[in-house]
Amino acid sequence: MNEYLQVGKIVNTHGIRGEVKVIPLTDDPRRYDDLKEVFVGTDNKKDIFNIENVKYFKNTVIIKFKESVDMNYAEKLKEMFIYVDRKNAVKLPEGRYFICDLIDLEVFELDGNRLGVLKDVIQTGSNDVYVVKTAENKEILIPALKSVIKEVSIEDRFMKVELPDGLLDIYR
Repeated sequence: MNEYLQVGKIVNTHGIRGEVKVIPLTDDPRRYDDLKEVFVGTDNKKDIFNIENVKYFKNTVIIKFKESVDMNYAEKLKEMFIYVDRKNAVKLPEGRYFICDLIDLEVFELDGNRLGVLKDVIQTGSNDVYVVKTAENKEILIPALKSVIKEVSIEDRFMKVELPDGLLDIYR
């Protein structure tokens, strides 16, 4: 399980005072209002940054970090990600999971038949779709519905599903 969760990607500078433009990678962009500090960097190296101010503009978030004193400093942050640690992550309702926790789960049917490994989550307007890679390197698309997803164990790294009739027929 990942210790840090990505909540944004810095895509540009904003103004001359060191603000950065962020694409939110979270269901609720307003979650930045509750954050005092975050981690900025890459998967391999992160530094703590203190949030001084947050503004919202169209589909982006404008953040001023105390450490970012001018546009030149902000320029160095471009293409980096913003992370929170688990204790500052939003609390999910029961039956909801962070995508990063679902990736690489082994997926089984209720009878124990192994379908493959969950490799991606496609977010659609109505429900997510899980992309499962089979041993034959094929992809099975599984709708993330309560009627289909019967059990998820993040700790034991598996998911059990009950597929709709005929779903596997299109993959054979």
